[in-house]
Amino acid sequence: MWRNIASNALSLFIVMLIVAVGVVAWGQKQYTSEGPLAETICLRVERGSSFSRVADSLEAQGAISNAAIFRIGVEYSDKASALKAGSFLVNEGASMEEIVDIVTRGGASTCGTEILYRVGVLSAVMQVRELDPATQEYQITAEFKPAELEGDAPAAYVEKRDESDTRFRIAVAEGVTSWQVVDSLNRADFLSGEVASTPAEGSLAPDSYEVKAGADRAALIASMQDAQVEILAEAWNNRAADLPYANAEEALVMASIVEKETGLAEERRQVASVFVNRLNKGMRLQTDPTVIYGITKGQGSLGRGLRQSELRRETPYNTYVIDALPPTPIANPGRAAIEAALNPDSTPYLFFVADGTGGHAFAETLAQHNANVAEWRKIEAERANQ
Repeated sequence: MWRNIASNALSLFIVMLIVAVGVVAWGQKQYTSEGPLAETICLRVERGSSFSRVADSLEAQGAISNAAIFRIGVEYSDKASALKAGSFLVNEGASMEEIVDIVTRGGASTCGTEILYRVGVLSAVMQVRELDPATQEYQITAEFKPAELEGDAPAAYVEKRDESDTRFRIAVAEGVTSWQVVDSLNRADFLSGEVASTPAEGSLAPDSYEVKAGADRAALIASMQDAQVEILAEAWNNRAADLPYANAEEALVMASIVEKETGLAEERRQVASVFVNRLNKGMRLQTDPTVIYGITKGQGSLGRGLRQSELRRETPYNTYVIDALPPTPIANPGRAAIEAALNPDSTPYLFFVADGTGGHAFAETLAQHNANVAEWRKIEAERANQ
């Protein structure tokens, strides 16, 4: 009798063990296999949240098939204490194992809200943007110009600015002046600290900079300066032969002029060639942006056309009067303009003028240039009559 009981008990234990092994194998497969998520989502993990709350959220959004298996998998992977706060992109079909890796890996949020501060030549614009997980495109939900605010910032901006997982990015456009950068940064209320003085013109690298809330303004300026030093040094080391620059600083001055003269990437090296050719021939550069800088000192745009008296007035920046480069850059040039100044195209051109399409018409002789100017005046007159 006891032998039968023992035999039955052993059989039952073996069956239970087989079932247990099967359950574990099934759970493991559920944890590592492709998940049920049909469309990419942005998973938000609040500061102080737990994996239990994350599991419930994922299950509610259809990203996982079983919250219990997700939680057990987290425990067995020894990542229960590694949960990071933020907003994370979870792609369609992501397995539970992949999702756990996403929310424990660390680093910046990969979706959700971004506050983008665009520092441009004419104005600085603050944008609140949300990443659409399905299209991977940003949607602007709020936008304003800090310099034009007469009261508080929009509530939609303030709300997102104060959320812990909001990302901040500052995009500095090519051709802005150092004064414009400092003025704009001083208006960014998510930054801290002061900039003691306006950096040297041309010393800041236009680029996109991701920052943390409360980042120090002076430290950000220093990062921009370090980046520009590296860009200029690399371009100088790879420069073409026989350029009319005494040093890298003169090349930076030329790059700033090229930056202000054209916004077309395909024209930069041609424009640079014109100015290099003129310097080599002892001709004055005769470029309006330098004259404008001499008037504004880089503190905003002129907002009108140049007067004949201003073109005749002798200043260190009036290249219609002086015989060489101006003493300093007239803006902060980007990498492409610096490279163009140090590796210009080889052309015979000595002149250029706007052609009405956003680009320029180039000429080798004054007669050709005068014909191009006459054509441009005709286009201007036609536009004025429309």
